[in-house]
This record gives sequence, structure tokens and C-alpha cells, in this order.
Amino acid sequence: MTGAGIAALVAAGVTFQTANASETPQTPEPRLLTALAAGKLASTLGQDLGADAAGTYYDAKTKSLVVNVLDETAAKTVEAAGAKARLVENSLAELKSARTTLKNDATIPGTSWVTDPTTNKVVVTADRTVSEAEWAKLTKVVEGLGATAELQRTKGEFKPLIAGGDAITGGSGRCSLGFNVVKGGEPYFLTAGHCTESISTWSDSSGTEIGTNETSSFPGDDYGLVKYTAEVDHPSEVNLYNGSAQQITGAAEATVGMKVTRSGSTTQVHDGTVTGLDATVNYGNGDIVNGLIQTDVCAEPGDSGGSLFSGSNAIGLTSGGSGDCTSGGETFFQPVTEALSATGTQIG
Repeated sequence: MTGAGIAALVAAGVTFQTANASETPQTPEPRLLTALAAGKLASTLGQDLGADAAGTYYDAKTKSLVVNVLDETAAKTVEAAGAKARLVENSLAELKSARTTLKNDATIPGTSWVTDPTTNKVVVTADRTVSEAEWAKLTKVVEGLGATAELQRTKGEFKPLIAGGDAITGGSGRCSLGFNVVKGGEPYFLTAGHCTESISTWSDSSGTEIGTNETSSFPGDDYGLVKYTAEVDHPSEVNLYNGSAQQITGAAEATVGMKVTRSGSTTQVHDGTVTGLDATVNYGNGDIVNGLIQTDVCAEPGDSGGSLFSGSNAIGLTSGGSGDCTSGGETFFQPVTEALSATGTQIG
């Protein structure tokens, strides 16, 4: 009898535990999202979470939005909205404070810094022009920031990607057309601000004058608006350099993890991924640009101003970077949405 009683208790215990497990609320499965849909959800969650949000990125493999949060309550809000929650150490306020320290104590030509949501840190990069003394200064500042920042080197040199040649030209300079836009029913195009700062009248590859500058913003930002002065076709599309073109029907914000494509007059078409947002790049000579999109898409001189897009959406204008399309490197882009808003133009 004693043995039977023990067996009954064990069996009852198993049944009881199984019943409890079945009643435990399950974590909702993340929604399958496109990068653009993930960006919209990230914006909504950012408003809902406030100070509890600590960055977002798109996981292309699982097609889901990952949201960094500081506590379990925020994590439940994220999961209920259909995103993945990830508990991290550093708040956006702490990362912003680290960026302010870098701006005040480590503004050195040939450096960049960007908030990386995948590492939950501010990643500081120094190019090959940074001297040993400057590297030592950077190291001291970054180490003083503790777990909020990390320092790395790149073999290339950060520089605006302008060169002599053809495509859209002026004088001895060459850049690339970004996107055709409309303002007040009139045709214009967007390109890089560091291009329009040095060139005021533009010609196409045949040498025919096609436009003059309307607006130029560089440094700080990196966009320029050119008004068409010639009767030429100006379709809302991007040259894919294979006999076809990608139609552009609108503009969208970038999301970390988004797959993007760049088109430019030097290296033509290359693909890659958005790796950071709100990047600051110091090109030297006092030319510091803020709020840029960082990617691993390659680019070379002459690609400046060229198109960064995702499907039919305009994303950015090529600003500058390091490396080339042989060895790779980082490339930075002016967000198109900011340029459109500042110039009062629209895709069309």
C-alpha cells in the first residue's frame, strides 16, 4: 500500500506540473515584416516606450524587428506589438551622453562615430590619417566612456567621394545625380551638398548644361538641390547600368539591417546593408557632417550624390566614406527624407 501511495503521488505531481505548464502564457511570435514595415513599427514603439527604448534594428534572416529595452515591462510591450525584445545595459540617454563627450573631447579629422543598436554601444572609427598621438587621445576618451563605447580602425580614409570626370559635371569635378524631384510643379534633382558647394552649374556626360544650384547644405548636412534649366527627360528612376532602371515612387527612413542598393557614376550598382543611423563623420578641414546613414555598401570618388534606395523607395544620397569597391569599407549617406523636407521637394 505504501508503494502504491508513492506512485500515485508521483503520477499526480507529473499531471499537476504539466497542467501548470500548459497554462503559462507563451511569448507571442514576432511578426514577419519587411524592412520598411519594421521601421514604421520601430517609430511607433519608440513613442510608446519613451526612455525605456534603447534602439532598434531589422533582422533580415528572421524578417523581424528587434527592439532593445531596459526592463521586462518594456519587453512585454515590445512582444505584444509583434517585435523581438532584447534586454540591454545602455539607455539611449547614456549613448547620447557618450556622443556628446566625443564631440567635446575627441573631434579629430578622420574619425566617425555611430550608435550601433546591435552592440548597444557607440562605435568610434579612426581612419589611416589619424596619428599615433590622436589615436592615444581617442583611446583615452573612449576608455573613459566605459561600456558605452568602443574604438576601431579602418584601413581607408574618410573623404567626400568627388572626382574629375563625367556624369553630372561642372568645371573639373564629377558627382552623381541622386533623385529627380519636383517643387512647385518644376523639375529639380538632389545630389550631395559637398558637390554643390564647389560646383554651381551642372552638365550631363555629353557636356550639355542641364541645371544650376538652388540650395546647398554642407557641412552639417550633405545635400544640394539643382534646378533643371534644359529640356531633358527627368524620370523618377535610378539607372541600374544594365539597360534597365528602378522606378522610384517615394522616400523612406533607413532602418539598421535594411538591405539597400547604391547607384553611382564611378562604380555603378552595389548592394549592402544599413549598419548604423545618426552617424557623425569628420572629413577634415572643419567638414563635419551629422545625422548620416552608415552602410557597408562600397563606393569610390565620383559616386558622391548618387542614389541609395530600397526597392522603389529613395533612402539616401551618397556622402563619403573609406575604402573602395575592391577592398570594401564604410560609406555614409545623407537621409533623403531630411533633404526633401528641407528643400520643400517631393519625389516625382
